Amino acid sequence: MSGNENSNITIENRFILLGLTDIPYQQALCVLILLIIYINTLSANLILLIVVRMNKQLQTPMYFFLSNLSIVDIGFSSTIVPKLLAITVALDRSVSLLECALQMYFHSALGGTDSMLLAVMAYDRFAAICRPLQYNIVMNKRLCICMAVGCWTVGFANAIIHVVLTFKLPFCRSRHLDHYFCEEPPFFKLSCQDPWLNKVVMYIAAFILGICCLFLTLVSYAQIIRTIINIHSTHRRRKAFSTCASHLTVISLFYGTIFFIYLGPGTTYLTGANKPVSLIYTGVTPMLNPIIYSIRNKQIKDTIRKKLTDLLLK
Repeated sequence: MSGNENSNITIENRFILLGLTDIPYQQALCVLILLIIYINTLSANLILLIVVRMNKQLQTPMYFFLSNLSIVDIGFSSTIVPKLLAITVALDRSVSLLECALQMYFHSALGGTDSMLLAVMAYDRFAAICRPLQYNIVMNKRLCICMAVGCWTVGFANAIIHVVLTFKLPFCRSRHLDHYFCEEPPFFKLSCQDPWLNKVVMYIAAFILGICCLFLTLVSYAQIIRTIINIHSTHRRRKAFSTCASHLTVISLFYGTIFFIYLGPGTTYLTGANKPVSLIYTGVTPMLNPIIYSIRNKQIKDTIRKKLTDLLLK
């Protein structure tokens, strides 16, 4: 076999990620920011998992779902950020077809699981605040496990469909992917075949896992806010509103950026705007989730403070 034939086979089985930027000083800045975000993401989520594990009082439905969310966020960020750091500083920005397919699969699977977990967590808070007397009966251990398993199963099963359909497309236009990781929409531009089926399946998944989950989340928070309004204590009411506002801010960031990418006009994938938008839900929200949902909570802070004090006294 000739050298040209070997070269062609190599190219056909690899994609070139163009990354975020080619300007050296911007690359250095991106690496620094991404490294800080990634370290904070790992630290915040691991702290939450360890604290919940150590404190039996925190082993409640709320922290059970938060622990699941932390595992998802660690995986979600780890699927994208380390490879992004590598291609930003490396001369070789190519990825194998298998590596690209695996990255797309776990990104899609964990993103879908994240979306459903946010809806389940909103329902848990609704049950705790609006139905406190029935909370322990409604959110029993069996139901919590079933809901968590359901989120993971649907998320990972859904991702298989998208990856299979994407890599069935013939990529004859180019192997240069104008993005920093293997995500579904930019592949449509590389195909010489109309990806109408891929878009239909993507829209259906976005509706079920995105719009429906967001709707359920917002309905739960609407009921929570209605209950909060009736709280007589001004201090408690203000604190509850502050918590809801922070939760809804993170939810808006997550869903808003995902809808922009996957439900944009004709999914034409305007790369100039979409790269920084993608960074929000692949890097920023996994870092914010544990801080907004848990580390700000008094129980978590008290547990961390107590464990640190015990360590210092030893």
